[in-house]
Amino acid sequence: MFLTGAEILIKSLIDEGVDTIFGYPGGAVLNIYDQLYNYRDQINHILTAHEQGASHAADGYARSTGKIGVCLATSGPGATNLVTGIATAYMDSIPMVAITGNVTRPLLGKDSFQEVDIAGITMPITKHNYIVKDINDLQKVVKEAFYIAKEGRPGPVLIDIPKDITAAKAIYEPIIPKEVERKTKHITDEALQSVAKLINEAENPFIYAGGGIVASAAYEELKEIVEKINSPIATSLMSISSFPYNHPLYTGMIGMHGSKASNILASKCDLLINLGARFSDRVINTQNQIKHAKVVHIDVDPAEINKNVKVDAFVVGDLKIVLQRLIPLLKEKKNDEWLAKMNELKALKVKDTSETGELTPEFLFRKLSELDDGSFVLATEVGQHQMWAAQHFEFKIPRSFISSGGLGTMGFGLGASIGVQMANKDKTVFNIAGDGSFGMNCNELATAAKNKLPVKVIIVNNNSLGMVRQWQNFFYEGRYSSTDLNGTTDFVKVAEAFGGKGFRVHEKEELVPVLKEALAYKEGPVVIDYVIHNDKKVFPMVAPGAAINEIISEEDV
Repeated sequence: MFLTGAEILIKSLIDEGVDTIFGYPGGAVLNIYDQLYNYRDQINHILTAHEQGASHAADGYARSTGKIGVCLATSGPGATNLVTGIATAYMDSIPMVAITGNVTRPLLGKDSFQEVDIAGITMPITKHNYIVKDINDLQKVVKEAFYIAKEGRPGPVLIDIPKDITAAKAIYEPIIPKEVERKTKHITDEALQSVAKLINEAENPFIYAGGGIVASAAYEELKEIVEKINSPIATSLMSISSFPYNHPLYTGMIGMHGSKASNILASKCDLLINLGARFSDRVINTQNQIKHAKVVHIDVDPAEINKNVKVDAFVVGDLKIVLQRLIPLLKEKKNDEWLAKMNELKALKVKDTSETGELTPEFLFRKLSELDDGSFVLATEVGQHQMWAAQHFEFKIPRSFISSGGLGTMGFGLGASIGVQMANKDKTVFNIAGDGSFGMNCNELATAAKNKLPVKVIIVNNNSLGMVRQWQNFFYEGRYSSTDLNGTTDFVKVAEAFGGKGFRVHEKEELVPVLKEALAYKEGPVVIDYVIHNDKKVFPMVAPGAAINEIISEEDV
């Protein structure tokens, strides 16, 4: 049957299993929105307050489900407003399809009204992108885009569609989506044996698990290998919630604000086993930091092997499949002396300030953890509050920590939490924010209120850009240039103005009753203004460029 390009697009999305799109209309996508109206019983379109919010919502939808998130924007500024969200998804390997409209084909390249080369702009931050210049290619492009976004190392794909393509007609016939198969082509017996040999010979192994564990859903396999070889395990920021927080072999997060145990063990091990992490500069990205250890790296992306750290053995392939084939080759180990060292280091916990009289991040996340019935998902903005959440909340289920790791995008969390809530109606979704980050995209409260989404926003309010201020304190002799916000914003009134509910917490005894009231409120978003001192810092900390075991603690300063 002959259909317009707009209808072919919508029917192709339905064929791919898309049930929700986040977007904002404009002239170049009016034909698409007309078809979204016609197909509103099959695809739910969520109108966000800003296109950036739409891209973060699609990202949160994807991170919390493993499905592909979809966002839609018009040409020009609508398309460029997606760029930060696309880059965020790209850095963290999140499957997303971004659809943009553009001017008609005769006007391309002529500096037309609201014309921009969005394909050129996003080329470095997408797995692939398309400009559809032939109506007969549109359906095929959509199929390819969804396959590429999910295949191998996931990531965002952009489809740019000129307006006249959405009006033109072509034959449409339903096509069954190509099944995405796990990458196994390069998983050889030789590679598996070389990795197994190093693990079996190691006396002090240490596992560094990254976001690849989440992407491949290798949770059970990770637990099995940890327990078989009795290795301490740390997670990167992107892998938090992939391993049980209360497991005796878990040492916490690794990296700049990782636990003392994780960072010291990584520097003292004789074999570092990297599972799906990219040797980031916020963790380990130089050989010198682990100079006494041999290194094993398992990753789906061959470009990550030997990129930052030279390895002694590696396997390229889907982590779940690699671990399933590797585990039978491994010997059971006890590592008694090494585990005794681990337990000694785990006892060196960060100073707990939750029992002091003042409000602290530790107190907030301890009480929040106690209330979690196993349904809590925490999205975060970026800054001190993000690190405190990663350090102190007890994550109980996989995919329950939704945070911008690689790009570090302030303003990410609220849009992301909307996407998470849309995809997980049975979950309790929080956005952990700082007052600085919240101010960037707080307009998305309107989206949550309009759609009656019961997202709970907790603003860890220190009246400053806390993480930048912390660096100024340590490395710039306390010259607080433009980081003290001196804010006069009343966040309770902001919540109410957007149609939500607001609370303020000044005293410790107020917190639990407020949290319980927030949990009971289901009619829309809740904002909790949790006021802490602006000198509260994130510890432990490793200075930029320092060795991973050169840890700054609160006692040191």
